[in-house]
Amino acid sequence: MVIESINWMAGGPQGSGVDTASTIFGRACGYGGLYVFGRREYHSNIKTMHSYFHQRVSKQPTLANISDVDLLAAFDAETVVRHIGEVVSEGGIIVDSSDLNVNVLKEIQTFSEDYKNQIRAYMKENNIGEAVSDFLNYAKKKNIQVFPVPYMDLLKQIGEALKIEKVSMLSRMINVLTIGVSFALFKYDRKLVETAIKATFHEKIADMNVTAVDYAYDYAEKNLNINNFKHKLETLDADEPRIFLTGNQAVAMGKVLGGCRVQTYYPITPAADESEYLESHEILKTRKGDEAIIVIQTEDEIAAINSASGACLAGARAATSTSGPGFSLMAEGIAWAGNSEVPVVITLYQRGGPSTGQPTRHSQQDLRFAMHAGHGEFARIILASGDIKECFYDAAEVFNLAEKYQMPVIHLLDKAMANCSQTYPVFDYANIKIDRGEIVTEKELEGKEYKRFRFTETGVSPRAFLGTKNAVQWCTGDEHNESGNINEEPIIRRLMMEKRIKKLDLVDKEVPLEMKVNFFGDKDSENIVVSWGSPKGAIIEALNQLKDEGFSLGFIQVRMIHPLPSAYLKQMLEGKKRIIDIEDNITAQLGGIITQYTSIKPNFYILKYTGRPMMTTEVYQAIKAILTDKAPERQVLMLGV
Repeated sequence: MVIESINWMAGGPQGSGVDTASTIFGRACGYGGLYVFGRREYHSNIKTMHSYFHQRVSKQPTLANISDVDLLAAFDAETVVRHIGEVVSEGGIIVDSSDLNVNVLKEIQTFSEDYKNQIRAYMKENNIGEAVSDFLNYAKKKNIQVFPVPYMDLLKQIGEALKIEKVSMLSRMINVLTIGVSFALFKYDRKLVETAIKATFHEKIADMNVTAVDYAYDYAEKNLNINNFKHKLETLDADEPRIFLTGNQAVAMGKVLGGCRVQTYYPITPAADESEYLESHEILKTRKGDEAIIVIQTEDEIAAINSASGACLAGARAATSTSGPGFSLMAEGIAWAGNSEVPVVITLYQRGGPSTGQPTRHSQQDLRFAMHAGHGEFARIILASGDIKECFYDAAEVFNLAEKYQMPVIHLLDKAMANCSQTYPVFDYANIKIDRGEIVTEKELEGKEYKRFRFTETGVSPRAFLGTKNAVQWCTGDEHNESGNINEEPIIRRLMMEKRIKKLDLVDKEVPLEMKVNFFGDKDSENIVVSWGSPKGAIIEALNQLKDEGFSLGFIQVRMIHPLPSAYLKQMLEGKKRIIDIEDNITAQLGGIITQYTSIKPNFYILKYTGRPMMTTEVYQAIKAILTDKAPERQVLMLGV
């Protein structure tokens, strides 16, 4: 089934309000009963460089973005040039009238020389002149409508209405003007847009922005031929309450629900948004009354992981949140937690590397790093979410895994999930339970010698919180005996190493299969896709479309990557004609891990490592090429600017 949608994109300089405009847009659509999937892309430069937000709106849930743009709302000339090729026939472009005469090659200062060379080739190939108007005239030949809007004139009128003489004080409201024009073109209820604005800004600022959006609506209705624009957003009656949120927010809420009461972090993109969201909601309303989650911004990531481990030892459910370079700094602290069997949770948002790499771009490059970070060998669990809903539930569940099996748990996410936004029915949390594992109390220890690292059949030892009476214990980074005292005897070393590692067998045995993998499509198909993380949505939509065309496919989404459910994967993959590995990295890391543990090697790879997430459009095309025997063993996807 191909999901019908309307695709809106806003773009402009970093810091110009693109994100705010998109938040308003998504909320307004949600208030009208529509489903939204949003994708945020931004440059690592704090201001001036190009950023954009793509919103896909539908009457039914969508799972990923596609490459088409039906309406492009350009805050500046650069947005027109960068995205004009994505606007489809019968689509539209909203442009500032003052940008029409901008010389693309000489006046847009943020274009790199490499990109200018691409533009020159594009202009030569399509016989386009150097002005923005020339690009727009080319778009008109492709049956794309152009809607010039005199933003500064509108701001002057708004300033007069609000009794604000300096138009410069209103310049940031251009983003809201584009919202008003966009929804006027879509013939959408302006009252819903006003409601979304009031939900986004505090009262005084909200009133100013409502005035601005009304001026933009009125201008579009009077001066733009909106009836010729074929796309229309129609409201629906939603039969359930819904929520519109980002991946960062979903993780934060899941942590709170899972009992997290200490979160440590050092600011890093794209992880910091999660901790900042928690900081703004530190006082929690619960059945017990007001409770608090303590959020600590530490001096660096070394302090962040060790502070979280300390909180765990004291009995709190604690986590730290970071991205690639920060995770590198945490490696020794994670190894300490592994050696001391500390149930600390590390939320790892992958971004482009190596080193600083692409600090605000997407990747799935850290899978093997997460498996092996920290010197020596020790047990850890890695759980990878594939969409915002999974982010929410997994963020709660990882604390149960950490405490039940007494080991670090890495909740593995990526930039695409962190910064995408989506509409969902309000999550059902009634069945979420907290399992703190084998905790011993003061009373249970009366008259007994407490051994924190006692050898047991499963490897899991009774755990007492620091400060518990009758529970004297030592915590050290060195190898130790059952009491925690430093010990280097060969037999103790062997038994302790085996104690810690064999807990992975217990995890593999006890954790339900539905937490480890998801399967979609035809289990008996000779064609199986394997993947993990954020490509999930694009793959499912592509499979549905291919099913409508008569192709048979199955899709295994691997969620627990360590310990890997190798027996299940071997059973499902043996004898398949086409095993297609889809990942956002260059070395097909999951495919290599599957081969390592099952001896079964994928025979086709669909990979992307440009820093942009996968879209349904390109995944569909790549899989179809494989199924029709028109593809090489390895395809590299390139959509997105």
